[in-house]
Amino acid sequence: MAPPRSRTRAGTSWIDNVAARLARLGADPEDDDELRHKKSLLVLLAALILPVSAVWGAAYLAFGSLVGIVPYIYLAVSIGSLLLFARTRNFRLLLVIQLLDILLTTTAGQMLVGGFLPSGGVGLWGILAPLGALVFLEVRRAIRWFVLFVLVFLLTGIVGEILFRDANLPSWFTTTMLALNVIGAGAIAFTLLASFADQRNAALAALRVEQEKSELLLMNILPGSIAERLKAASQTIADHFDSASILFADVVDFTPLAQRLPPAEVVGILDQLFSRFDTLLERHGLEKIKTIGDCYMAAAGVPDPSPDHARRAALLALDMREAVATSLVGDGFGLELRIGINSGPVIAGVIGSKRFLYDLWGDAVNTASRMESHSMPGEIQITRATYELLKDEFVCRPRGAIEVKGKGRMETWYLVGRRSDHGRTDGGVRSEDRVRPPLDPGAR
Repeated sequence: MAPPRSRTRAGTSWIDNVAARLARLGADPEDDDELRHKKSLLVLLAALILPVSAVWGAAYLAFGSLVGIVPYIYLAVSIGSLLLFARTRNFRLLLVIQLLDILLTTTAGQMLVGGFLPSGGVGLWGILAPLGALVFLEVRRAIRWFVLFVLVFLLTGIVGEILFRDANLPSWFTTTMLALNVIGAGAIAFTLLASFADQRNAALAALRVEQEKSELLLMNILPGSIAERLKAASQTIADHFDSASILFADVVDFTPLAQRLPPAEVVGILDQLFSRFDTLLERHGLEKIKTIGDCYMAAAGVPDPSPDHARRAALLALDMREAVATSLVGDGFGLELRIGINSGPVIAGVIGSKRFLYDLWGDAVNTASRMESHSMPGEIQITRATYELLKDEFVCRPRGAIEVKGKGRMETWYLVGRRSDHGRTDGGVRSEDRVRPPLDPGAR
């Protein structure tokens, strides 16, 4: 003989299996989560009311009242609708039949027993029709169901009071049924509302998660302060900065290299390299603007102005060059950077509606791009505007006047390094004519 606990577990398991089968009734593989939840909830609620209606009918029949037949009519219609639903999977049809069934049979029972009080308030079960409509349908249609319930409830109650006052039922029975009807209808109504609240809370939680993901994605695409402004206002974001420094860095001869390598390796090299640049950028307080192929663009002094923007850009450029020279990513490929920096006024703003882009415009930006394209491999070429901001702290080697596309002849310099670093390693040499030593071939 199985111990009581085992029997209890077996009973619980049997109930769980029945509930699981009922929940899958009328299921369709193409249903979304919301529809699947609504189907299972309606079927389970209908199944819960079935034994209640059977007991209710048996109680009235025991006292010789033919009104007890009405609950069995409800039971037959409900079971029939569930069987039909199992075959057709038509959720709307099941819902309408169930709502009409609970509304009309309960109020009909209220009328036949003698009205509101003699029936023990059985008509209260009819409120489940508009409540169910509120959970399963849109609010506008649920309001119609509520109006219908009020009309039918009042009409059947009044007719019962006038025409069916002769129901011979003891007062204790009527009182008991009133209490049971209030508790039963209230329990089912509470279950409906609780499920509705759970579904709403789950939807809100999912919405919050998606919103957090969207905000995180927006923060990764745009500067933090710009993302906050974009969320708070709908107007165009456009700013003018009197002085900023723009940096362009390009991997030398990467295009022919990419043609010889598998796509995954090409993307992997750039991903590792640009990820290191992102880390350096965060360290020096610059803003990544965009990448175009194997070209990396960053800016200092936007969107948050800083008086030392040129210094920040210079430190980033030196660290980027060092990162490529010592990186295992470029090992065997001899990768080098060509970097250009320029300083001056810029316009910055957000463009696009589907894929936002924070970008910069102005002659200072175009000139910085020209500094990169006209530079030499392994060098950091800067304009006079940037040189004037860096010359006191950094060693700069004059390149002389060069022909720059779209600009004519321009005087440029190569950024060599920080004076303090060269002072420690070269016995205090501070000459701007010092030639930068070549990178260690072993580090390539």
